[in-house]
Amino acid sequence: MKSENQKGNISHKVVEIRRVCKVGKGGKTLSFRALVVVGNQRGIVGIGIGKAGEVLNAIKKGQYKAIQNRIQIPITRTKTIPHRSEACFGAAHVMLRPAAPGSGVIAGGAGRAVLELAGIKNILAKQLRSKNKINNARATLLALNNLQFITTTAKLRGLTLERFTGRKLTQDIFDTQKSDSLAKQSLISKKN
Repeated sequence: MKSENQKGNISHKVVEIRRVCKVGKGGKTLSFRALVVVGNQRGIVGIGIGKAGEVLNAIKKGQYKAIQNRIQIPITRTKTIPHRSEACFGAAHVMLRPAAPGSGVIAGGAGRAVLELAGIKNILAKQLRSKNKINNARATLLALNNLQFITTTAKLRGLTLERFTGRKLTQDIFDTQKSDSLAKQSLISKKN
């Protein structure tokens, strides 16, 4: 089940609906538990769990909690993650690796829903140990939360990007920008 929300272009996906039961003095009380993932497909994603007597109320509660628990993740220009990441939640262990453009989302279960709603188009993911959808979704969110761009890491260490990588990146960028601007000027002068 997937739907669009008008404010902020947030879409949500119901990953799992389970019928759960609470045993009390008077007998069993049945209710429903829904695992919901929300995201804007541009780097913001969150998960939430809702419990209610009816399925629709459980989904609404889960969606509300997921909107409260959203995180911002870094995505590269090729719609993948900047580096490899691993995370554990409970018995679930998730491994994420960046992939080449055109690879697609190679993941299964709850992790796939989280990655798609985050806006990641090329990634390799593997769920190890547990098959529990809630723990796998939370482990995937933790792995995405651990990601950082190289520029952020360089700033935290107090280094320039050139010294951190050992390459002259800015010179190459300036050269390409100069050649692009010279090409545009020559096109403008030819038109005039």
